[in-house]
Amino acid sequence: MSRFVQLHLLTSYPPSNLNRDDTGRPKTALVGDANRLRISSQSLKRAWRCSETFESSLSGHLGTRTKLMGKQVFAALKEGGVSEKSAREWAKEIAKQFGKLKPEKKTENDADLEIEQLAHFSPEEEAAVQALVATLVARKDAPTEAELKLLSQPRHAVDIAMFGRMLADSAEFNVEAAVQVAHAITVHRAAVEDDYFSAVDDLNRREDTGAAHIGERGYGAGLFYLYICIDRELLLKNLGGDAALAAKALEALVHAVTKVSPTGMQNSFASRAYAGHVLAEKGRQQPRSLAQAFLKPVKPFDGQDIFEKAVAALNTRRDNFDAVYGACADSRYELDVDSAQGMLAGLVAFVAE
Repeated sequence: MSRFVQLHLLTSYPPSNLNRDDTGRPKTALVGDANRLRISSQSLKRAWRCSETFESSLSGHLGTRTKLMGKQVFAALKEGGVSEKSAREWAKEIAKQFGKLKPEKKTENDADLEIEQLAHFSPEEEAAVQALVATLVARKDAPTEAELKLLSQPRHAVDIAMFGRMLADSAEFNVEAAVQVAHAITVHRAAVEDDYFSAVDDLNRREDTGAAHIGERGYGAGLFYLYICIDRELLLKNLGGDAALAAKALEALVHAVTKVSPTGMQNSFASRAYAGHVLAEKGRQQPRSLAQAFLKPVKPFDGQDIFEKAVAALNTRRDNFDAVYGACADSRYELDVDSAQGMLAGLVAFVAE
């Protein structure tokens, strides 16, 4: 089996604000002395794992990332007839198995039941928590030390197997990510622009003037390059050797990365897009990104197509790496919408086989 699969995607987004910074404007990055729009890997991974694509294909094999498990346990225990004092104590004991709890003094809205850091629960761990809650409700007695050993090495959680998990206080249950995702950047210079807008009150009379609300929001548009590296051997190991589940995971991932957009301000911009070009590479060679192809911003002249120039730059960098280092992949597959080359089904087969 070829160990590594590398995906290089070019996706064009119209005016959008898919991934915001702390000021509400689209994220950016300085690359090759040129400002670019950026979509963070965190934003992309969340969009994929929370997508209908993942849910429909991998139902029952997705974890839950939350701080609030303690609150859910507390509510379930109280509903089952456990006293509030006991329910709170037992819920804390269960929740802290997955991370440090917030300080005791923060009791507003039961905040003391929350884990300080997001914890990614596997389906097996969620089932174990639910089973323990049912046991405690039935016997009305505190959990034993043995019963509180709820952490396990995930073997059926595809999202954890792909994107990893870190538990600071229980490192032995950490999972190394089998799928590495770069931040997507525009292949060209890009500026964040301001959209000034106003809203008019529907009940205004004809003689009424002025806006009921005015505001502005940042947006940008561009052709983004995204690099993804998949370690198929690690993915298979993370899934306990289940080859059929690993194949389903890779199929769902290919569908998601080519068709699912981040959800930021979609109602305002409807900036949904499919990848226009995908280069997939497979082999045991040391992986490498092709982001260097765009250190010099792509700039079309005299009616040239920026998409064609970006594809050409990507292919030139790929060929130059091969010329200098030797073949950087054993096999390749290309999907290109402009030339109607390749098919999504063919890309899925190439990545998963």
